[in-house]
Amino acid sequence: MAKKTVATLQSSSKRLTKAIKMVKSPKSGAYTFVESVMAPEMVNDWLNKQ
Repeated sequence: MAKKTVATLQSSSKRLTKAIKMVKSPKSGAYTFVESVMAPEMVNDWLNKQ
């Protein structure tokens, strides 16, 4: 399960988006959240990669 955050981050002239992905740990089976700040064009590629 993955989602895009509603807020977009803006710094100077670049537009950035913060994406959060829920990842299941292979050792314990618990879910953790992985966050990353990137350009909006790269969000779908980042969310789709395993």
